[in-house]
Amino acid sequence: MPYRSLRQCTDDLQRHGHLVRIDAPIDANLEAAAIHRRVFAAGGPALLFTNVVGCKFPMVSNLFGTWERCQFLFRDTYAAVERLVQLKIDPTAALRSPLKYASAPLSAMTMLPKLVGDGPVMAHETTISKLPQLVSWPRDGGPFVTLPQVYTEDVRQPGLKRSNLGMYRIQLAGRDYKPDEEIGLHYQIHRSIGVHQRVAMEAGEPFRVNIFVGGPPAMSLSAVMPLPEGMSELTFAGALCGQRIRMVRRPDGLPVHADTDFAICGTVVPGGLKPEGPFGDHLGYYSLEHPFPVLKVEHVFHRKDAIWPFTVVGRPPQEDTMFGRLIHELTGPIIPTVLPGIKAVHAVDESGVHPLLLAIGSERYMPFREADRPQELLTQACAILGQGQLSLAKFLWIAAEQDDPTLDLHDIETFFTHMLARADWKRDLHFHTETTIDTLDYSGSDLNAGSKLVVAAVGPPRFDLVTEVPGDLRLPDGFSNPRIVLPGVLAVTGPKLPAPTFEPATSPFDTQAEVRRFCESYSESDVINRFRMVLVVDDADFVAESLGNFLWAVFTRTNPAADIDGVAAFTHNKHWGCRGALVLDARVKPHHAPVLEEDPEVTKRIEELAVSGGPLHGLW
Repeated sequence: MPYRSLRQCTDDLQRHGHLVRIDAPIDANLEAAAIHRRVFAAGGPALLFTNVVGCKFPMVSNLFGTWERCQFLFRDTYAAVERLVQLKIDPTAALRSPLKYASAPLSAMTMLPKLVGDGPVMAHETTISKLPQLVSWPRDGGPFVTLPQVYTEDVRQPGLKRSNLGMYRIQLAGRDYKPDEEIGLHYQIHRSIGVHQRVAMEAGEPFRVNIFVGGPPAMSLSAVMPLPEGMSELTFAGALCGQRIRMVRRPDGLPVHADTDFAICGTVVPGGLKPEGPFGDHLGYYSLEHPFPVLKVEHVFHRKDAIWPFTVVGRPPQEDTMFGRLIHELTGPIIPTVLPGIKAVHAVDESGVHPLLLAIGSERYMPFREADRPQELLTQACAILGQGQLSLAKFLWIAAEQDDPTLDLHDIETFFTHMLARADWKRDLHFHTETTIDTLDYSGSDLNAGSKLVVAAVGPPRFDLVTEVPGDLRLPDGFSNPRIVLPGVLAVTGPKLPAPTFEPATSPFDTQAEVRRFCESYSESDVINRFRMVLVVDDADFVAESLGNFLWAVFTRTNPAADIDGVAAFTHNKHWGCRGALVLDARVKPHHAPVLEEDPEVTKRIEELAVSGGPLHGLW
């Protein structure tokens, strides 16, 4: 049967060999996260830390760490949710296959959340300082909740049906927060909680927020689902949970999820911003300290058998990669109904999700003539960049389905080969300048500020893609070690720039001068132009070592409008292009955020616990 509680879930995982108990004392400060990272990378089990140093609550991680375990968690309800999605796409499917969809009405009933008078979470109260103080990376600004379910309502239309449940990080202590009284509430651009806060501010009413931690796994997944604005994630959670979500009425605040493990209830301090961060984030860098809303804590409820779930984010892939796959599996089929002409969209996890988006569209405008340049693809690209969180994409590469009906967005090397053989740098680069990008992406000019690039390609192959470094290739002074990354793509090590710091400030350095010099040292006839793309990087060996290194280093470190140049570049009618190789400056810039690295002392201790006979032996 579907899980009502996290305790039911962990017991079931342990019975079926999907969870391992760790009874040795483990510190929530850096140690638990270091263990988690190694076990996830090894494809290992969920981890139940029963002896958390200085804390009475056990902790569990890696619940979603493998695709096999994700399927196991939702084995009783996943197919039913898929059928509801299919009916959303085509309501007539039930008429054609009545037996297949016979259970759909019962599944739909579970989507209605309900108010109740009491629940297990109301059994006890505690304080913030007595919760597990999880710190994942050495320079984190304090302990964070990494799997929160943040619940808010629209004060104009209060109630469960129009509520929002999102996963926004929560800083429990540190910096300027008053211990046990204040916590930090960080949410990024294009999140529905911002709409609710704006409405409360305009109405002059308190903005109340409840943070749930734990409960059935369906609630955590629902908190990250990209549902339409105004549609409550509680409805999706009910379908995936196989039972209606129970919410406890409270006379002095928002309702609380009855079956969660912990509930932190409070009110946002009006106009009271405080520094939040730094925090090691899912792009593989620290997000820096910035002012964000403060939540005044009023209650911390917990059930008697409470378990604190957590995850660790960092350079992908990490556990949240599985969230992305679950979301894609469930919502991918809906994309063509929302974006006409689009066959598929893939947010590339290895690049940190938002920095790189791949898409397959179609050219249907003039079917009576052969498409020789992108037309409808550009319309579809604009539609993608105007759709919810897809709008945060920094690079969008879009191909035409008719050029290769077998093209697979998840075969990334083949997709890039397809695009590079067709895209004409003189016309097929379309920049969006002075726009918004992901809050966590520090390649731009300021917080949330940067640029985008659409690369659209259609038609037969036009360019040969070399796979060897020409013997007569010359590089300007300061550039070295040419390495093949992909067919038609060359990486070269460029001059190093000053390293980033933890101060959020734009760089006083001219980071473009060296790459401009690189491009101007060549003419259209030079051998460098046998390559479609040249990547100027800090370490060409590292970037060429694997596809993952290429996707991460290049697309997280490049701001299109500032960091792209080219041989024989030109501007015509305000359109930028180049007649030779396209050059991307993917070096780490001074205004970027520092890369995540473990504390060597913690690494040493964890490795010692994993030796033969140790409590962590065999976990990775």
